[in-house]
Amino acid sequence: MGNKIYGYMRVSTKEQNEERQRIAMMEYGVPKKNLFLDKQSGKDFDRPGYRKLLDTLREGDTLVIKSIDRLGRNYDEILEQWRILVKEKKVGITVLDMHFLDTGENRDLLGRLVAEIMLQVLSYVAQQEREFIRQRQAEGIAAAKQRGVRFGQREKPIPEEFYDIRQLWACGKISASMAARKLGVARNTFMKWTRYK
Repeated sequence: MGNKIYGYMRVSTKEQNEERQRIAMMEYGVPKKNLFLDKQSGKDFDRPGYRKLLDTLREGDTLVIKSIDRLGRNYDEILEQWRILVKEKKVGITVLDMHFLDTGENRDLLGRLVAEIMLQVLSYVAQQEREFIRQRQAEGIAAAKQRGVRFGQREKPIPEEFYDIRQLWACGKISASMAARKLGVARNTFMKWTRYK
C-alpha cells in the first residue's frame, strides 16, 4: 500500500508550455520527482509519461491533475481512465480546477459518490461541446463551399516550358525526376501535370 502523491501534466503539442500545470502541482504539494509529463495530444492513451505513471502508482497513492481533460478528450476515455485509476488501481484522484472532484483518502463515502456523479456529468457535457464544435465547423465549411470558397492548397500554375519538357520525358530522353528538377517542382507535381494537361 502506498501513500505517495503524484502529478500528471499533459500539453497537446511540443510547443505548448506545461509551466502553469507544474506550478499548480508544486503549490498543492506534489514533489518535483513525482511529476509525469506528456507533450502530445490526448487522442489516445499510448503516451509514455502516462504509461510510466500507471506502472508507478500503488494502491493508496493520490494522483493530482490540473483539469479533467488531462485524462482524455472524450466522455468514454475520461470515464475509462477514472475507472482504472479509482476502481482497479485504488488510487485517489484530485482535480485542482474542480475541488469537488476528489476521491482522495480524506473524502467520506458521500463525497466520493458526489465526485463520481459529477465526473460523469462533466465528461458528458465536455463530449457534447466537442460534438457541437465539430457540427458548427462542418456547417461553416459547407456554407463557405456554397459561397464558392475553395479549401486546400492552391494549384501551382503550369510554366510554359512544361510542354517542351513533358515531350522530352514522353520520348524517354529525361526521367520524371529530372523533368521535375528542371521545372523546379516535386516529381509528384510533374506527374500530376502529365495526367491532366
